[in-house]
Amino acid sequence: MEPPDVPKDDDLGFVALSSLKKKPAAGPASTDPAAALAELRRIYFKTTKRTIDHDFAHAIALVKTIASEEDRQKASVFMEGINELRKEWTPKPKPARQPRK
Repeated sequence: MEPPDVPKDDDLGFVALSSLKKKPAAGPASTDPAAALAELRRIYFKTTKRTIDHDFAHAIALVKTIASEEDRQKASVFMEGINELRKEWTPKPKPARQPRK
């Protein structure tokens, strides 16, 4: 028998929908918009090509914790920047080569 942390060959990477709907754990960023904005700023300046996907998902979760529209607009500046980095660093699919005639 394999250890539980080793994926099986038929494992499709299933993620339960209920785990995606859970609210973020109560923490300083979930109750304080200033802390969420500070964390978004930190993510923007510290993200790397290797961590951009995780950082982008984390940034989205942080924005969802911000209640006021004014603070969300401040956060949108960082989100746009993080999204631009993600677009730059995500490999673009190469166009299919057409056979020469």
